[in-house]
Amino acid sequence: MTQMEVAYRYGNAPTEAEMRAIDSLREVYGVRRIAFHEKDRIVRVEYDASRFKEPVVSGLLRRAGVDLLEKLVLA
Repeated sequence: MTQMEVAYRYGNAPTEAEMRAIDSLREVYGVRRIAFHEKDRIVRVEYDASRFKEPVVSGLLRRAGVDLLEKLVLA
């Protein structure tokens, strides 16, 4: 297992329906953790990079309804 973390800035705050869809992402094999920082409008996802790549993570978030604006560089 290769643990990776990616962060994105998002625009509109997720609605209740979108949060339910995001919660279901936790069932995707390889997604370990999803954390929202509402004040900074950042979502961080910890995932298993041996299962899939970062574009898959952003695709999953977009399909759940998250308004992703940009990928952030983690230091």
